[in-house]
Amino acid sequence: MIQKALLTFLALTLLHLLSPAQRISYSEPEKDDVRSIDFDIIGKLNNQYLVYKQVRNSHAISVYDNSMKLLQRVNMDFLPDKLINSDIIAYKDFFYFVYQYQKKNVVRCMAARIDANGKIVGEPIVLDTTGISFFASNKLYNVLYSEDKQRIAIYKLNNKGEQQYVLTCSLFDDSLNPVSAYTAFIPMEQHNDFLTEFSLANDGTIVFVKASGNSQNSNLENLALMVKEPQAENISSYPLDIGNIFLDNIRVKVDNKRRHFVVSAFYSKQKRGNIDGLYCVVWDETDTSLIAAKQIPFNDELKSNAKSEGSTRSAFNDYFLQNIFIRKDGGFAIAAESAYTSSRGVYNSRWDYMYGSPYWYNSNSYLYGSPYSYYYPWITPYGYGSQATRYYADNIAVIAFDSTATMEWASIIPKSQYDDNSDNFIGYGIYIGSGQVNFLFNQFERRTLLLQAESIDPTGKAVLAPTLKELDRGYQFMPRYAKQVSAHEVLLPCQYRSYLCFAKIEF
Repeated sequence: MIQKALLTFLALTLLHLLSPAQRISYSEPEKDDVRSIDFDIIGKLNNQYLVYKQVRNSHAISVYDNSMKLLQRVNMDFLPDKLINSDIIAYKDFFYFVYQYQKKNVVRCMAARIDANGKIVGEPIVLDTTGISFFASNKLYNVLYSEDKQRIAIYKLNNKGEQQYVLTCSLFDDSLNPVSAYTAFIPMEQHNDFLTEFSLANDGTIVFVKASGNSQNSNLENLALMVKEPQAENISSYPLDIGNIFLDNIRVKVDNKRRHFVVSAFYSKQKRGNIDGLYCVVWDETDTSLIAAKQIPFNDELKSNAKSEGSTRSAFNDYFLQNIFIRKDGGFAIAAESAYTSSRGVYNSRWDYMYGSPYWYNSNSYLYGSPYSYYYPWITPYGYGSQATRYYADNIAVIAFDSTATMEWASIIPKSQYDDNSDNFIGYGIYIGSGQVNFLFNQFERRTLLLQAESIDPTGKAVLAPTLKELDRGYQFMPRYAKQVSAHEVLLPCQYRSYLCFAKIEF
């Protein structure tokens, strides 16, 4: 009898260990959380989960407990009625709410320190001001913070001059004490010169790429790595020889451990031709030297796996770089997604999107903002305009390289998604855990949209996880806006009927 009981106990214990350790907790929709709300997931602070919400001119912080029960909703009464833009930098027990607004002819960039209970600490401080002679509808300041969050940069770019841009930057430490402030000039010799996304290293160095092409929506033919160190007087420019290829969709990533900069872009052998592969650069900041600059062609097998249908020659024409992951061994991996749109049945190619992806948009006649700084995700349910648009998001390609930009492996995560007039429910979110990158995305199962998870391990092996448990059919997830808030927790928005709420997934 004792032996039988012991065997039963061991069997139940083993079953528990083998079952997926995953749990979902949902928040209750609040009455003001309507479809027109703007939001930003702040994170997990002192074992509480905070979300910033804006409805028209009302701003508030919602604080949830471990079971996603609302503890309190704190109104941000210190804010002006109308904000131009806001950014959030979260730490373990507080966060900075960086916002900009216009009063008369002055745009102010401010920062407020807010604790884990959503309460402001002290008074907001002024980070910078700009005098203008018009009403600003788009942000003037861009906010960067380093990987360790010990450096915060507030910068603006004046592009009124045809031959040069003026970069004005203020650098702060994690207590918002000024570290340095400078104005630097960026020569823009050609009419079609433009700048890519900006990245901030842990030491306060700003890095970006200046590129040029024959036209704004054409391939890029010239490339220069631009580096501004905190104490340097000028921006250093390092031309990159790309050979007889044409680039598109440039991304930049900082490897802080080795003081390396990684640049990656798709390339084609002909102007506006099919995507043939990836161009990758690894730059050593310490020695100001080039470690590697390589063209990595895609073979027919990879193209065949990447293409859901149609010719393999055009397999990567709809892919856009989404993420660059720095590996512990000095290598890196990139994730790209097939994304495109159609309007009234007319397919839009990658050349129809000004900054690379159909989901990135930026327009500002006064200051050049980064095309990679997303607006709030809760877009109007009627899309960006009156014309009907269908959004597609298909397969994900994950490609790994060693420290010399030599390709090691490539893996394709198959998926097929589309939605009309909104891109909120398509695309993917990521979380990193157990030495692998995990992708979250919606897929139709028996006419029902279900959240799925698939992982890529360090060897490139893709594993589709079992269907997530506790998925309530009344909730529609928005994995594109998921945020990893701890080692094993992800917070992501979802729609319940016509209301916004949030789900916490514990893996």
